Amino acid sequence: MIPVEVREDVETLWVFHDLQHVPRPVDVGIGLGGHDLGVAVYTAELYHAGLFPQIVFTGANAPTTVDAFPQGEALGYRDRAIAEGVPAEVVLVEPAATNTSENLEYSRKLLAENEVEPSSVLLVSHPYQQRRAFATAQMVWPDIEVLCVSRPMSLDAYVRTIGDADRVIDMLVGETQRLTLYAELGFISHEEDVPADVLGAFDRLVAAGYTSRLVEDRRPIDV
Repeated sequence: MIPVEVREDVETLWVFHDLQHVPRPVDVGIGLGGHDLGVAVYTAELYHAGLFPQIVFTGANAPTTVDAFPQGEALGYRDRAIAEGVPAEVVLVEPAATNTSENLEYSRKLLAENEVEPSSVLLVSHPYQQRRAFATAQMVWPDIEVLCVSRPMSLDAYVRTIGDADRVIDMLVGETQRLTLYAELGFISHEEDVPADVLGAFDRLVAAGYTSRLVEDRRPIDV
């Protein structure tokens, strides 16, 4: 459970990172790798709903995912999507990306190699990753229409699926930092300022010790 003393600030970050894009038909669905198999499950749901005919799962491994996906995040996601009834032949796997920019760059290259030139894509990400994934796509892939969604659920429901409230809070804090830092470094587009209430919530959560996912050396790494 989210500790009561920080709950309001955590909710502020949770709501901020939700872009509230409404899924609609596109050319390709791209599942962004990570620790949460919910991305693969929701990508499969959207495929079955007829929102796209082609899927790319992208991601290598990180220290936080290697135990769960010893063959890589993308392969683990593919296997789960197939278990959810997605035909294997509609899934492409990009197993090398280690950050969100690479997720998109390598997915674009993989699609081109398979003679797929989309004009629109739907990114499926973790709930806390939506804003940065969208901003990264605007920088890396500016010539197509991009939407970014995650599996709809409440903060409490998501914490239950992950099983670790501190981890979720740390990730929300880390993503908030990256929005500002990566925009300053030119890694992502940044067309809007982070609101004052979000910055205040971020500062208080950092002061409370939720710092394990902060970037310290200004490299473009993901949480």
